Amino acid sequence: MPTDEGLALHAAATDATTRLGLPLLEVGTYCGRSTILLAEAARTAGTVAITVDHHRGSEEQQPGWEYHDPDVVDPEVGRMDTLPTFRRTLHAAGLEDHVIAAVGRSPQVAAVWGKPLGLVFIDGGHTDEHAAADYEGWAPHVAPDGLLVIHDVFPDPADGGQAPYRIYRRALDSGAFTEVSATRSLRVLRRTGTTPPI
Repeated sequence: MPTDEGLALHAAATDATTRLGLPLLEVGTYCGRSTILLAEAARTAGTVAITVDHHRGSEEQQPGWEYHDPDVVDPEVGRMDTLPTFRRTLHAAGLEDHVIAAVGRSPQVAAVWGKPLGLVFIDGGHTDEHAAADYEGWAPHVAPDGLLVIHDVFPDPADGGQAPYRIYRRALDSGAFTEVSATRSLRVLRRTGTTPPI
């Protein structure tokens, strides 16, 4: 995540925690860089950041793809495992006490989630199936006046995948969300409508 997008994410998290005092949730933890931004905002406000990830990597991080990192492959099972790196990242930042890590698939965790959230940050899988499942699972949990943040939104297909853009458009078209800001590929939406955000 570029610095300006990271600063925009942190600003959104700070805004949400200051106004609402509710937990923040991130879909797509990877090694924890964006988690630190959310956790710092949560720490300051006296709440927590929740991260949801199966830690096996998304499509583009698998062997043979552009973003594959062989250093996060577990040699014993032969699959990606970013959880140890994520835990080291949190430890180094001194933020372990301000993060709850849910290790599992986003739709399964969303199905049992029962609390409103001040901010939901969607940065998980980039296929239509995964992005839509993240949106459908978590957008309903954004509290009124809370924020939905979507990463890797590229209106022009030449710039990147279209699944995050499609859920961004879906959120706006639902009437439940209004755009607050755009920083490169990061979009911040506020839940302003009374209609269900699906």
